Amino acid sequence: MKSINNFLDKKKADHLDVAKIRAEILSEPKIKQFISENQDKITSEMIDKSMSALFEFYLDQQNKKDPVTKGYRPKLILNTNAIDIIYAPENSKLEHDRELAAKKHLRLINLPSSLHDVRLSQVEITPQRQQAMAEIGQFLAAYSQNTHQKGLYLSGNFGVGKTFILAGLANSLAMMNKYVIFMHVPNFIASLSSHFNDNSLMTEINRIANCDVLIMDDIGAENLSQWSRDEVLAVILQSRMDNQLPTFFSSNFSMDDLEEHFKETKNAIDPIKAARLMERVRTLAKEVIVSGPNRRR
Repeated sequence: MKSINNFLDKKKADHLDVAKIRAEILSEPKIKQFISENQDKITSEMIDKSMSALFEFYLDQQNKKDPVTKGYRPKLILNTNAIDIIYAPENSKLEHDRELAAKKHLRLINLPSSLHDVRLSQVEITPQRQQAMAEIGQFLAAYSQNTHQKGLYLSGNFGVGKTFILAGLANSLAMMNKYVIFMHVPNFIASLSSHFNDNSLMTEINRIANCDVLIMDDIGAENLSQWSRDEVLAVILQSRMDNQLPTFFSSNFSMDDLEEHFKETKNAIDPIKAARLMERVRTLAKEVIVSGPNRRR
């Protein structure tokens, strides 16, 4: 930071009146207002002792901000026997910090990193999306008071915006400092074998099962084996149901159609296991249909 002594020495060398420079600093509108508001507490001696802080504040007001304080705004305060300066984050910095924190709190599994940048305010609220957006608004309001809330199951055709809507929700929750996992179910199921070599599968399942909010994208598009249905999906959903942890889904299937999908695996047809799995889904989430044109086209 620039020293007022260096500044004044330079001005002396330039044959300028030091008293005039001091008066210029004290006449800066915000400095003048601060001294006026606290005139019963501020003495001339205090002002003399505080010239370095006042000079620093003066430079900031002249748009000569020190790079060290970029993103912060100065504020004058009274200490015991001097005027001091503190720095508070500017709104732009607060927003930047919130976005960085959100990225740390949102984990994307097999989904594009661009979803980190989606905000609910970017979602176009069409008549076909109105119920889904209203339900999400109600969920967020209730969740801020009680984290044990039922999630949503967004069903609808390809490209109607289900994933985009859920990305906006995920980032809103991450900005609340909640740990959110947003996973693409088909790719997740397909990648399970990669955990066999290092025995990390149970660690991954537990992490997904116990996160604050889980969002399962495109469920129903995966190729299931009995093992991936009963030992992976069922375990995750059972744990979340037992602990009343919010869980969201998107699917091209209705809930009834998803149950039909769960009945058949690579090697067998098992309606009982499918019904049990769907009972967990229905307990965790309310189905809401999202329709509209295919926006991917």
